Amino acid sequence: MIWPAVICTFIGAAIGTLAVQTIDAAILERLLPFLLMAFACYFYFSPRVSDAESSRRLTPMLFALLVGGGVGFYDGFFGPGTGSFFAIGFVALAGFGMARATAHTKLLNFTSNIASLLFFALGGKVVWSVGFCMALGQFIGARFGSKMVLKKGVKLIKPLLVTVSLLMSAKLVWSQYPELFAWI
Repeated sequence: MIWPAVICTFIGAAIGTLAVQTIDAAILERLLPFLLMAFACYFYFSPRVSDAESSRRLTPMLFALLVGGGVGFYDGFFGPGTGSFFAIGFVALAGFGMARATAHTKLLNFTSNIASLLFFALGGKVVWSVGFCMALGQFIGARFGSKMVLKKGVKLIKPLLVTVSLLMSAKLVWSQYPELFAWI
């Protein structure tokens, strides 16, 4: 059931990676903090965010096209918050519980990273030493995080997603809108 989403995520990320090499990503940079704040609010206030499965709102193919392709494109084009976007898609649209959504998120995030790496490498835009360090960190974090999800479930994931999304938003607002903090 996940393979159509993997394929659409790969294609979306490849297209996003090719597009970012020719287009200015400044608009997304300015919008991202607010998108992350909206996702944090959704995760915090939504009763649907639990370990319980709920009803699917999209067919697997439509989910693959919209979430896999759309978030894959976003990840190839810009990237921050991709895991949160996939997780919200699985919870809100596929009806997954948080633990299952997190597990599937890892696969799609890995897929989009591989596609982006491939197409950035073909474009000669990879700093390999930094990339290897980031890959190692992602691998260690994914292993540690997966074990924590299995032990703690939504009791850990929900506050962690909200906190990380808000911290990323704050950092991005700080860097994108310095005029708001001129008085500090």
